[in-house]
Amino acid sequence: MLVTNNLPDHGHALDAADAETLSVESAKEVERFLSHRQNHTPTPLHSLAGLARETGVASIHVKDEGFRLGLGSFKALGGSYAVIRLVLEEAERKLGRPVDISELHSEAVADIARQMTVGCATDGNHGRSVAAGAQLVGAKAAIFVHSGVSDERVEAIAKFGAQMIRVKGTYDDSVAEAERVCDDNGWIVVSDTSWPGYERIPGLVMQGYTAMLNEALRTLPEPPTHVFIQAGVGGLAAAVAGYFDVIFGKDRPRLVVVEPDRAACIYESALAGKPVKIEHGEETIMAMLECYEPSLVAWRVLSKAADAFMTVAEDDAANCMRKLASPCPGDPAIVAGESGAAGLAGFLRVMQDEDARAKLGLDSGSRVFVINTEGATDQARYAAIVGIDPSEVSIAA
Repeated sequence: MLVTNNLPDHGHALDAADAETLSVESAKEVERFLSHRQNHTPTPLHSLAGLARETGVASIHVKDEGFRLGLGSFKALGGSYAVIRLVLEEAERKLGRPVDISELHSEAVADIARQMTVGCATDGNHGRSVAAGAQLVGAKAAIFVHSGVSDERVEAIAKFGAQMIRVKGTYDDSVAEAERVCDDNGWIVVSDTSWPGYERIPGLVMQGYTAMLNEALRTLPEPPTHVFIQAGVGGLAAAVAGYFDVIFGKDRPRLVVVEPDRAACIYESALAGKPVKIEHGEETIMAMLECYEPSLVAWRVLSKAADAFMTVAEDDAANCMRKLASPCPGDPAIVAGESGAAGLAGFLRVMQDEDARAKLGLDSGSRVFVINTEGATDQARYAAIVGIDPSEVSIAA
């Protein structure tokens, strides 16, 4: 269920490129880009004082990304930011001069964007962000979805004008197909996972996530002592781990990576001591985390800056969703999707295990930080798990 990080490079300094990507300065630049988005507003940070008392820690704070840019997920920060950056860089190349975000909707930049097509594979949220970014700048988008992506999530992406391409098999199959088709057509792959020779764009996606961490630190009354963060390919987890490592150095909070036990590629990589691809098994309700091979960039950061790796079961995630929907007295109700609840589910699972608590040093003085990475991005599925009528689901905008 939980292993501590015993890898040889645990605690070592981040690679210079990763430290720059996840720096305070880079996060400020992401926030500057966000200031040019019409529907941008910082997402809420909730204090769960009742749950903190119930579990015996000093505080629990939840950054609620269900409200991010009208897309209902933290992914809104990554893919669309990368698309905007790529368009501006192409404009600089073709115009032969620096091009700022303030020029994004100028006719010169728009003409260049219209000639560009971006593509990616997705479980749902990343593709929605890439498609939204493409629509924003006037580029085209081709989004590859595997067999397990629900029709509701496909429709949510298609409404941004993206070409939707169904791929038989798993998320990893859709990643391979996206790379092949984009290469054949001269399209730009905007992936949230990386592989040998393809790291810069996933790095930009990770960089986009740092904006919410800047927001969180401005709002938190005290820095956290513990962070429980969910992972699929590991991009978000690495962004959080690397950012806190850059900010706090040796005083950074202990960071625990949380994955579904049915798709725990990073946990298995930690056990193996190197990145490994695991076999596809039974599907998990935590569909946004159903990935079977770590991003190489993410693994490089996590091997140094993550302190433990753990898995949660299906019931752990579902019970946490219900707990957030019907919270302790005085705590706000939070709409958390299956994957959105996974980080907090990891914390609650650890608090039931005396040995795990001791390994992580969780006690009455601990200040816990988690991210609700998505709201009810699949309304029907959320309603079925929480036990309410679909019409009663509040969709964050």
